[in-house]
Amino acid sequence: MYSDEDIRRLKWQSRRGMLELDVLLVPFVDEAFRQLSLEDQLRFEKLLACEDQDLFVWFMQREVASDPEIARMVKMILDRVQPA
Repeated sequence: MYSDEDIRRLKWQSRRGMLELDVLLVPFVDEAFRQLSLEDQLRFEKLLACEDQDLFVWFMQREVASDPEIARMVKMILDRVQPA
């Protein structure tokens, strides 16, 4: 279980300094992270450990992450903001 302090830390780590990433990651922490399964919460932390350049190409859908867990999390985040 993540504490409020853990959530604040994740929110801080989600601020990447690149607007395209910030508008996806920060709201995800605020609005969806607590409802994720523990496995998906851990996947999100793994995603945050990735390089900004990699995150950018994945979220702009120019490439798909080779790690299926990372690819799952990218899709989950994109599905929240893209119309079906």
